[in-house]
Amino acid sequence: MTTTPLRKDAARNWQRIVAVARDLVDEGTPLQLNDVARRVGLGVGTVYRHFPTAEALLETVATPSLEALVAHGEQALSDTDPWRALEGFLLRTVEAQVSDPSLSTVAAAASDTLPRTTELKQSLSSVGNTLLDRARAAGTIRPDFASADLVPLMCGVAYAVQVHSPGRADRLATAERYLATLLGGLRATPR
Repeated sequence: MTTTPLRKDAARNWQRIVAVARDLVDEGTPLQLNDVARRVGLGVGTVYRHFPTAEALLETVATPSLEALVAHGEQALSDTDPWRALEGFLLRTVEAQVSDPSLSTVAAAASDTLPRTTELKQSLSSVGNTLLDRARAAGTIRPDFASADLVPLMCGVAYAVQVHSPGRADRLATAERYLATLLGGLRATPR
């Protein structure tokens, strides 16, 4: 899909809108386009021209994290050790979930506003399923573990970290500990 390049002033406005939205999301403030416009110092119409809905803006904020996860997943596919590849991918995924508040909301949404979001989520799911299938074929993961179980369990880990981690600085360490516990339960026991 080709898009017309934005004029310099429009591109600057787009970047400012996304930066303010990123700050709001990081603060835990729900995105409302009127608030974003006020904080950026632009008219509401300008914000709506770039982002017709708050969901479109939130998906734009989450796009860099989704792209990074897809890239990491594709890189993990080249690892010859299926368990290490899956473990590394899941670790990176849970780290992204706890460090980027936009990611969980966008990933959990039943439908997407932007085609790019749908594309990235499908790529992420495909990579995750391939890594899981490789681990299953290698006999390193419990045979009764279904692919459909992976996303809810990862969301559960991220949610538990958000609820039970004492502070933002502790979240990554807590996420790694919770994920290690989950992975210990998923790993196939030696015969």
